[in-house]
Amino acid sequence: MNSTQVNYLNMGLMALSCVLAFIMPFELFLFSYAVLGPLHYLTEISWLHKRHCFSPGKNDFILLAVLALLITIPNVLPYFYSLWGPKDMDGHPIVTEELSNFFMTAGRSVPAIIFIAFAGSAVLILTKSTVKRVLGFLVIAMVGYAFHTEKFLFITFSVLLPTLVHVYLFTGAFILVGALKGRSASGMLSLLIFLACTASLFLLFPDRITAPSAYAEKTYDATFFAYSRQLFDAFMHKIATRDMIYHSSVGIVLARFVAFAYTYHYLNWFSKTSIIKWHKVPRRALIAVFVLWGLSLVLYATNYMTGIMALYLLSFIHVIFEFPLNFQSFREIGNEVRKRLVVVKG
Repeated sequence: MNSTQVNYLNMGLMALSCVLAFIMPFELFLFSYAVLGPLHYLTEISWLHKRHCFSPGKNDFILLAVLALLITIPNVLPYFYSLWGPKDMDGHPIVTEELSNFFMTAGRSVPAIIFIAFAGSAVLILTKSTVKRVLGFLVIAMVGYAFHTEKFLFITFSVLLPTLVHVYLFTGAFILVGALKGRSASGMLSLLIFLACTASLFLLFPDRITAPSAYAEKTYDATFFAYSRQLFDAFMHKIATRDMIYHSSVGIVLARFVAFAYTYHYLNWFSKTSIIKWHKVPRRALIAVFVLWGLSLVLYATNYMTGIMALYLLSFIHVIFEFPLNFQSFREIGNEVRKRLVVVKG
């Protein structure tokens, strides 16, 4: 397919994602995250690695991967310790005060590390000088450490950046840069449809409560309930109850938006296969991707939370690896806008 055909396909996928988000927001998000998400991680990581993460240095991806690992360990270690660590007579994990403090301290470092990965990606893009890069990362690390306990840093870099900012804002930026660079009417129309779908999620039927099924509510309770409470805190500045998340108009509207953003983010990636050609890899690599995807589906089907934790590193690597490309995209948007301003002034 050519770019125009892909744009029209994406308009259809936006509409489909939007309609499904209205009908079953919780079920759609759980399905997309477990089924579409892992295949997206695996294929995009391979594609980004092949292109050195769109960073000037061929080995910049190593630094980004290490940062992703440092983010992952504090999040998954307590979970797997609870499964495999020593148990008391009642079967509860034995957690000493020292171990509990270690888990808490490591967890508090995560927003700062995400901040370092994000701001550091800008340094990687802006300079090739080793000295300037080292100095840049030192300054960023000091800023991250100085503010690592601030709520703002947690909300921005732990709750929003790797989730909704990644799947919604950066996806919108990719749509915009493609439309500007291609001077494409269909591309601009797809951006308008994207924004219209978003607006409809908040404006249409705001009081219609689409409660989750018993399975979806049980699964959501065990996995994303804490995340929903964090979103309420970020947007509404209040601690949400279960009833607010599942049975209030605000809770349903947020669930619609999350489901739409994640579902379309994944579908958008797969729709552009003919353009970005992520499937153009050695046959063995492609087989390995689909085998790992199959294993991830088994994990999610067996225990959804175990699936999340087992694939946590992959999910964060694909987010961190994309940071340099995100900065490149915003720089290209700026360049295209400046070109048009020069033409208008001339």
